Amino acid sequence: MQDTLNTKAFGKNDIRGIFPSEVNSQLYFYAAKGYVNWVRMQYEKMHNENKPAQDLLICVCMDARLHSKELKDALIQGLLSQGANVLDLGLAPTPLGYFSEFAKIDSQITEDKTVNGALIITASHNPSEYNGLKMTFNKASLSEEQIKEVKECTLKAFEDAKEKTYRTIACGFNKKYDIISNYSDKIADMFDKIGTGIKIVVDSANATAGIVAPQLYRELGCEVIELFSEPDGNFPNHHPNPSDEKTLDAIKKAVVENKADFGIAFDGDSDRIGVVSSEGKMISGDKLLLIYALDLINELKARGEVPTVVSEVKCSQVLYDTINQNGGKAIMHKTGHGYIKSKMKETGALLAGEMSGHVFFKDRYFGYDDAIYAGCRLIEIVAKNKKQNPHFDLKELIAPFDKVHLSHEVRLKCPNEYKKAVLKELEGKITDELFNSKIKEIITIDGLRIIFEDGFALIRQSNTEPVFTLRFEAKTKERCENYQNTLCDLTQELVEKHAQTKV
Repeated sequence: MQDTLNTKAFGKNDIRGIFPSEVNSQLYFYAAKGYVNWVRMQYEKMHNENKPAQDLLICVCMDARLHSKELKDALIQGLLSQGANVLDLGLAPTPLGYFSEFAKIDSQITEDKTVNGALIITASHNPSEYNGLKMTFNKASLSEEQIKEVKECTLKAFEDAKEKTYRTIACGFNKKYDIISNYSDKIADMFDKIGTGIKIVVDSANATAGIVAPQLYRELGCEVIELFSEPDGNFPNHHPNPSDEKTLDAIKKAVVENKADFGIAFDGDSDRIGVVSSEGKMISGDKLLLIYALDLINELKARGEVPTVVSEVKCSQVLYDTINQNGGKAIMHKTGHGYIKSKMKETGALLAGEMSGHVFFKDRYFGYDDAIYAGCRLIEIVAKNKKQNPHFDLKELIAPFDKVHLSHEVRLKCPNEYKKAVLKELEGKITDELFNSKIKEIITIDGLRIIFEDGFALIRQSNTEPVFTLRFEAKTKERCENYQNTLCDLTQELVEKHAQTKV
């Protein structure tokens, strides 16, 4: 047994790192032990009861990465060794792991136990050498603070094992369960044949969506053209990240050639959606959220309700302004699925979304990010509009964005240890003269969002990778490029300065 346990992969929203140097079987075994102990502590806090591990039931699933099976086995061993019970969901999209806490599962299978949480082995959109772990408890993703607590429990479990202070605990049960059939039946019942007459292209990126989405959309009545549905952890056709436009070449071509209404692309674990218009153009995350928001606002207007919609700092100002102008209430918050879900709960929001393609529906759903379900809602929106106008196109719903010029997301490499210092120094250098434009406000809830009279410039730290992400908007292409070039050049200069200082 090693003297130390590498816990570098514990992050703000999940565990994420390179296999096997940062995430490996040893880490997952002790993370499972730590998670069980942490869950028991939560019950003591909430109900002042000492809940035996033998009463806990944890669902486990994994993505298609080549090392996910090894990590899943270690995770399950850790759960069982601590006395907890396991439902092994096998290869399944992340949203189905979340769904397992809400699903109706035969009590004979669960032995009358309630699902207490889910552990999902995935590195989402990251390259194939990465893996990770998403954790839920009591029907909610763990917050940044809760993840820190699990990290502490994991380290304690490791130290106790070194000192042999653990007593032997009877193993719980470990059963396999088909969550895909449960989920598909539920969603198909919710939407019936809403997709009749709709043609779509579905690109599953050789990840997890291919085993669920194409068939589900057919059950809704859609004509479906499939791309890369077979799971393959090498991701042989393209990187599983639909927010990166370079990964959408195949689906863009297929949508145009097949004269489809639109295309749906998924990331590595199916919690992020990418959408391509009938013209083969990418619809960015903020544009997609506006489509959902306007549909929701129209649905609730008749009841006199004002829906709250949460989004993040990278999104266009057009999104926020249009929601507010049409009778909704738009709220800006930090990037990251954990932060967004927490803000939804705090504000009672019915909808939320991020630039990356995470979309969260509390309206008619459970409030977590499910790209497969988001695809169903988009099919529904298009179908409703085509009934009124057979020539309807999604571009009609994003016309407000025609008034501004938006940059793509820019990514600048920066080692994690420099990020905070670079941002602090950068903030001190921001002036009207630097950008040759009047600065109205600087929002600091997540990095720096510099608001100008005609747009904004944003820089923030990625939560999952050693990069800064940047985005820019202005009423003209020239102004947008000025903001982009100015901030990117200064940031790059500061990153290089800190790297040289370190050396």
